[in-house]
Amino acid sequence: MRWKSGRRSSNIDDRRGQTPSYGRAAAAAPALLRFLPALIRSKTGRSILIVGVLVVVGGRMLGVDVLSLFLGGGAGSGGATAPAQLSARERELADFTAVVLADTEDTWHAIFQEQGGSYREPTLVLFSGRVNSACGMASAAVGPFYCPGDQQLYIDLSFFGDLRDRHGAPGDFAQAYVIAHEVGHHVQTLLGISQQVRAAGRGKSQAAVNALSVRQELQADCFAGLWGHAANTQRQLLDPGDLEEALRAASAIGDDRLQREAGREVVPDSFTHGTSQQRVRWFRVGFDSGDFSRCDTFAEGTI
Repeated sequence: MRWKSGRRSSNIDDRRGQTPSYGRAAAAAPALLRFLPALIRSKTGRSILIVGVLVVVGGRMLGVDVLSLFLGGGAGSGGATAPAQLSARERELADFTAVVLADTEDTWHAIFQEQGGSYREPTLVLFSGRVNSACGMASAAVGPFYCPGDQQLYIDLSFFGDLRDRHGAPGDFAQAYVIAHEVGHHVQTLLGISQQVRAAGRGKSQAAVNALSVRQELQADCFAGLWGHAANTQRQLLDPGDLEEALRAASAIGDDRLQREAGREVVPDSFTHGTSQQRVRWFRVGFDSGDFSRCDTFAEGTI
């Protein structure tokens, strides 16, 4: 990818090397508890406690971790400034991620304008080891994820090493596909698709819920393909072989392949993301067409 001259997104919250926010809360708890009896005895103190509880609860309902912000663990950095102890390679990966995120922003602003709407940019959180989000605490083992509760993307950049070494999918465009896929979930949240999927799954069997999840994930793959189309045709960011990198990545993380690699029986009813063939197909639908309307994976007979 020809990414180095690209615009860097300011929507990067680099938490690498930081203690997860609830870890900070736990560390601060003993000191806070020492003052609790005095606060309870004081009328003013009781009022402060009540207001504090209401602010924290209200923030969580809106998808904001107020406690983390207060303790300094969850505020956005407003840029991709990396901690000083990181290697040159880790810094470059953060820089690359900021460029890809910026390019997805340009793509989705244009698509939303074409549809008569406006795009709200997500924040991408870089973390190492584990991280707290509005969706709960998560470790790097879960891989990159999107949390609709705070409308943020979360990536431990060591995943890109796993993508290369464990899954056999090296290359910068493979990494860009992963980022664009998670951005696709943000688009689904903005459009109300994620909420509709959750509603449709209520009261259904696990197999039915999994089938809905597959359609949602394949649509995110198609949305990633839309970004790839724009990056290629409008901004000429792709080098020869880049498309193949993304297709290898999509194939490598298909449910059927992952189950086989784990030595397990392939059980289609347990799929949540789709087969390798399906993931490749839907990325290509978006990439080849550049047509938002072609990404309706929920239509009857589409998958």
